[in-house]
Formats: sequence, structure tokens, C-alpha cells
Amino acid sequence: MSKLKEKLYKELELKVFTGVEGLNFDPHIFKHLDLGGKYQEEIHCLFEMDSESHVGTHFPVGFYSPLGLTFGARWNRKSPYSLVYENGKFHLTHKGQELFPIDEFIKRPNYYGLKTSDGTPMSNIALHATEGVVFIAYSNDCALKDKGQDCKYCNINATKDTYADHEGIAWKNPKQIGEAVAAAYREGNRHLTISGGFVPERREIEYYFDVADAIREHTGLDDFNGTACVGAPLDLSVIDKYKEAGYRTIATNIEIWDKNIFKAICPGKEQQCGGWDHWVKALEYEAQVFGQGRVRSNIVAGIEPKQSTLEGVEYLASKGVIGFVTSWCPNPGSDLEGHRSPEPAWHFDLFKKVAGIFRKNGFTYNQIYDAYAAPNTAIHDIYRIEDELLPVFQNKAA
Repeated sequence: MSKLKEKLYKELELKVFTGVEGLNFDPHIFKHLDLGGKYQEEIHCLFEMDSESHVGTHFPVGFYSPLGLTFGARWNRKSPYSLVYENGKFHLTHKGQELFPIDEFIKRPNYYGLKTSDGTPMSNIALHATEGVVFIAYSNDCALKDKGQDCKYCNINATKDTYADHEGIAWKNPKQIGEAVAAAYREGNRHLTISGGFVPERREIEYYFDVADAIREHTGLDDFNGTACVGAPLDLSVIDKYKEAGYRTIATNIEIWDKNIFKAICPGKEQQCGGWDHWVKALEYEAQVFGQGRVRSNIVAGIEPKQSTLEGVEYLASKGVIGFVTSWCPNPGSDLEGHRSPEPAWHFDLFKKVAGIFRKNGFTYNQIYDAYAAPNTAIHDIYRIEDELLPVFQNKAA
């Protein structure tokens, strides 16, 4: 098993490198792929994660490595890593040298072919994030834009401006969400996150209540394993209401741990939500209400020094909060478009250290699965490798 894990870590390193650098490819190669049929197409919900926009041209969401890790397909023409199609086969290459053949792309779920009762495609309501996870962006409207207080790394409003007419980016009502989640859960999905742009506090809690009621009505589940991704409320008692509404977990993303960098990068969160100190206080209170390992706060890794991020993850873990990290992608349309994220090795080292902090503080795989909106991050993979949860381990044992 030690040799297998060593090979898996090599694949994981490559996954992180291609995730940070992106993949160079000719979009026309996907005419050889049953995209939107057998295989899942990329649908923009909150953010454009490719290095440039591509209205009207669809890409696959990802593919599998030989040992079963899930790779994303973030487009970047400047990347040394390429996705190529030659002799009837897709391959991953680095500077022209083949790394491995790609035997399978991520399959499209059946509910993507269904519509809600008002005729809206369910693929535009509930994003399939793989591994039984559904992600719902109820709105791409962030009120911070009108105040000139957008987070500097964020392109949520720009994504809507670019793709709204082509991919149906619009406000989702509770009934649409309830119907789409029910269809996804009938297909075997088992966790969902609801998120969106910054909205006034009272409107946010009322909407989340209505959505929870609709999900229960259509799924028949009292506990639908949902994460409510919300801003830090000025009135902390509001947090209790999300638990009362039926959400199993809650997410309040601080984004930056360094106080001064937080003020500069997240001016809206600083000015509208009581500032950094209140944001931390809200997370600590959430852990008291929801319990150990049932609160998540994301940090955008690469904008502040690594040690600052690790200090944040350590502190939050000590309070029972899963301080997740994701690699900063200088998104098109954001104020930081054109900047560069740190080298891929910087991120890989950070992910390994964060996973170590999580495990030291007793967070289980099921807890990080339930708390986060995407189940195939490098941190999830480290757990899957160390705990031998991947199918390849069962195949070897057999």
C-alpha cells in the first residue's frame, strides 16, 4: 500500500499543478467528446474560473487520472500543461511530453436533462459537483458592487454580465431549488451547499428558510444535509435560525486571515459585517451552535503569506471550525485579473500542511465532506489516500 500511496501523491501533485496553472487546449477538440450528453459540461454558476471567457463554447468539467483522482479542466492558453486529442484519444501532456492517457471524463448526471415545473433546466439550478454533492448559487447579484466594495479577487458580478443570456444565470426561487434537489437526491446525491452574492441580512435568512422548506417538501427529508453559506450577521442570534431552518452545517467565508490584508482585499466584508474581529466572533459562535466540524470558513490561498493562512487554519481548528483553503485563481473580470497566484508547489505544500492540521484536530473525512461545497479538493484527496477510501485501494485488495 505504501507504493500505491506514493503513486497517488505523485498524481495529486500533478492535480494541484494543473489546477493552479490550468490547461492549454484547443476548444475544438471537444467535438470528439459527447459533451452535454454522456459527459458533464461546464456551467457557470458563481465564478468564471478559466483564464478567459468563452461564451457559447462549452468545456468538460474534468476527467480522471489513471488511479482515480478527479482533475479539473480550467482553461489557460499559457499553461505548460496541455489537454490534447491525437489518434482518437485524449492525453494530458507537459511541454509536449505525454503524462497519461485520459480514459474517462466526468459523466453528466441524469437530472441535467430534466426541467423544473416552470420549464427551467435543472442544470441551471443545481450544479453537480461530483461525489454526491450539489451546489446551488441562488443569485449572482452581489450588492457590494453597487457600493464599490467588491472583494478584489471576486468576479461574481462579471460572470453574470458575461454569461447570463447564454447560460440562464438568474435568481432561483425556492420551488425550483426544491424540485432540482429532489431530482438530484433521487439519483444518489447526498449533500448540498446554497450560496450566492451579498444580500441584506434579513432578506438572506428569510430566503434560506423558504429554500429549506421547499427542499424538505420535495425530498421528504427532515435532514437534507445542507450547508448554508452566508455572511457574518451583525446580530449573532440570527445564526441560531439557520440551524432551526434545518441546515446541518454553516459556512461563513472570511477569505483572508491577515487583518490588514482583509481590509484591503475584502472592503465590503470589513465595512458591512462588523470587520475582521466580528467575522471571527461569528465563526466561534457558529461552532457553539452547530458543533465541532460543522462550520466552515474558506481562505483564498495565495493573496497573503502562507504562514498567515496557516495561523488562521490553526486558530479556527482550535475553535471547531474547518478553515478550508483554495488556490487563488486571478479570475477574469476581478480587480486582480492579470496577477499571478504563487507557484503550484507553494499550494501543494500548503494543502498538505492544512490536511495535517485538520487531522491533528480530529476532523473526519465525513465532516470535511459535509462542510465544503466541492468534494474533490486536494485536501479531500489527502484524506482519501491516507484513509484508503479511493476505489483503487479496494481493487488492489481484491
